[in-house]
Amino acid sequence: MIILGCENLTQSNVILTEPTLLKVENLSVNRSGKLILKDINLVLRKGEFVGIVGPNGSGKTTLLLSILGFLKPETGNVEIYGNPPMSRKNFDKIGWVSQAASYLPKGIRITVRELVRLGTINSRNLFFELDKIGRRERVTNAIKMVGLQDVENVNIESLSGGQRQRAVIARALASQAEFILLDEPLVGIDRGTRNDLLKLLDRLCHDEDKTVLMVSHDLTAIRQTAHRMIYLEESIKFDGSTEDFPDLQTLADLRGIKPVHDQSFNHNHS
Repeated sequence: MIILGCENLTQSNVILTEPTLLKVENLSVNRSGKLILKDINLVLRKGEFVGIVGPNGSGKTTLLLSILGFLKPETGNVEIYGNPPMSRKNFDKIGWVSQAASYLPKGIRITVRELVRLGTINSRNLFFELDKIGRRERVTNAIKMVGLQDVENVNIESLSGGQRQRAVIARALASQAEFILLDEPLVGIDRGTRNDLLKLLDRLCHDEDKTVLMVSHDLTAIRQTAHRMIYLEESIKFDGSTEDFPDLQTLADLRGIKPVHDQSFNHNHS
């Protein structure tokens, strides 16, 4: 672990033999004239499960959108599989699950299977039924991976929040994506469902050779699940294994938060 003026803790204990999937260099991003990200340097390797945590407004979603190419950086560079984010060479390799992915407009009638099947549609087969049998198998396998076989023909609107999250993850899997990015997938779901979803993501890394990058405000859940954690607040303050994530006091120091009570106050109230 490297400590720089108590401002930046970084560590990388990934398996260096795995190929580099994502490389972010000196990335800075402005939104509406405000600096949101500053000098972000990040490397992800195949098979990792990386959790990004930080307070509201710290730039977590902005980082994901920049990695995907939806936001243009002020400075710096992003490469996925050695290509720019929007490169056609990355076609079908990236699965994106946004915060709003599981919230469909009321009145939309679509089954789990139909939703997942949308993940197999792309610009090459939009108007043609290419490899119809292969696409059907991909949908079936994706539904099985997330454990929704019993409700595959049920309207998505009738499902619980956790089941909908599984369905949109299955849609990403049906696209045969190798790199899955998720923005706050744990919001609005109960504890049991949350644990099941986290186990699913961990299993995708170990058993399906997927790479997962997930943003969450749930620091405890990430610490119990991810292989590696990144604490982001404009810049990366910590990057390392979950076991080495700083305690609350160190985290407060990283954020520049000082005690509001002096020692005499604490002594008088002990």
